[in-house]
Amino acid sequence: MKEIVANLHMHTRYSDGTGSHADIAKAALKANIDAVIVTDHNVFVQGPEGYYKEGNKRVLMLIGEEIHDQDREPQKNHLLVFGASQELSQHADNPQTLLNAINKAEGLSFIAHPFDPPQPSINEAAFNWVSWEINGFTGIEIWNGLSEFKGRIKTKIHAIFFAYFPDFSLLAPQKETLKKWDEFLSKGKRIVAVAGSDAHAMHASMGPLKRTLFPYEIHFRQINNHLLLPEELSRDPILDRRMILNAFRAGHIFVGNDLPAPTKGFRFTAKGRLDSVMMGDEIVAKGGVTLQAHLPSLAEVRLIKDGEVIKEWKKNPVCTHITSEPGVYRIEAYRRYLGRRRGWIFSNPIYVR
Repeated sequence: MKEIVANLHMHTRYSDGTGSHADIAKAALKANIDAVIVTDHNVFVQGPEGYYKEGNKRVLMLIGEEIHDQDREPQKNHLLVFGASQELSQHADNPQTLLNAINKAEGLSFIAHPFDPPQPSINEAAFNWVSWEINGFTGIEIWNGLSEFKGRIKTKIHAIFFAYFPDFSLLAPQKETLKKWDEFLSKGKRIVAVAGSDAHAMHASMGPLKRTLFPYEIHFRQINNHLLLPEELSRDPILDRRMILNAFRAGHIFVGNDLPAPTKGFRFTAKGRLDSVMMGDEIVAKGGVTLQAHLPSLAEVRLIKDGEVIKEWKKNPVCTHITSEPGVYRIEAYRRYLGRRRGWIFSNPIYVR
């Protein structure tokens, strides 16, 4: 399998971002990531999709959309959509109708910032998800860079501090989000976890202080999606788009925060009597299953089964657990960085049936 790094959920001047598609591509090239998925609010922008190059570097830009009902007050239920290749915001007023249209178009859908907090100190409302009765979505954004920033600031002083020292703002996915994800998994649903930067490169000022809050490049060096592909990117945008979307659909992904240490090289696999699988896949419990996590460096590692921690490791580069119990198993890893324990790696599950 070939590992690539993709960042999703970002905005340009077509909605409420400050940069262009070219600006995003330039930032992605500087950050050495392989792909970005741009999701402007309620507009499917045709044209910018494809490879962008600088020297011997290249990045693939895909175009999606963040759809929500702009007439709803307060604003809720933001859905990331990509792979549908068409405008679907006309269905924004009914989340289930929207999901049905996405699935008909063979697109992917991810609930964005499901527990987004309000932040009155910077006049930001809560854009959380409330329509949990829906069915048919691909996954959930377990870690959102902008939501975490909003949740961490209590006053304008905090906002100024994180604006100048953005690496301090990231701690871990919200506990409520991980709990909700585990609830879906324990009910037998296959829900793919992703991370979103929610990058806007917002311009902010306070008196004489002027700053771009979290420029695109800063976001692209923090939390990303690491996709495991069956082969190297071909440099053909159509073929590579298909491979990337298939990896998102299958859950062949882990979320990595590359600030504490590089996350590239992490693997979570299962070996049974008849076959071997990776995260996102299903394996038969009969005859026993060996679950194994390989880490690129030492960390605090937790194995979670059906929402409960069942095993922990402190200084093991390879973490192994043998079981014959059906369940949904996933890995969380934490490291210390800038004086705090911070989320490092969050795998998608292996489904032992």
